[in-house]
Amino acid sequence: MIFWRAALKTTPTHHGKVDFDTVLELGALLPEVKASCSNRGVALKLKGQLVACTAINPSAEPNSLMVCLDFPARDTLLEKQPDTYYMTPHYRGYATVLVRLAKIGRSKLRNLLEQAAQFVGAQNTKKTAKKTSRRAGPDESRRS
Repeated sequence: MIFWRAALKTTPTHHGKVDFDTVLELGALLPEVKASCSNRGVALKLKGQLVACTAINPSAEPNSLMVCLDFPARDTLLEKQPDTYYMTPHYRGYATVLVRLAKIGRSKLRNLLEQAAQFVGAQNTKKTAKKTSRRAGPDESRRS
């Protein structure tokens, strides 16, 4: 599956900038996060739930990564670092932020992906708890 690399490859600069290979490398270091690749790009998933992926909507700039993040954290990033993080109308309603890979360093990307995995993991935990409480009878749910 080398075909996606040619289309998505960006060249790291001497200032520690990253590309999609770096995203895959850093994603592989996160517990329970799996990487997948297709002709549309790369994706990082935690227990089947999206953590980050190539921003494929036409409104996104080339070489951008879409990262799942809660709204307050997203708003802070957009306010403090608008050269690195941005938003388009298509993505605005989702708990995501767009990242210009050419503007982010490896360390900041690693921290962002860790934060995204924690956010997605917390969302998975909430969904699992809801499903479990719906399956439990009225007596069982009161005992917990």
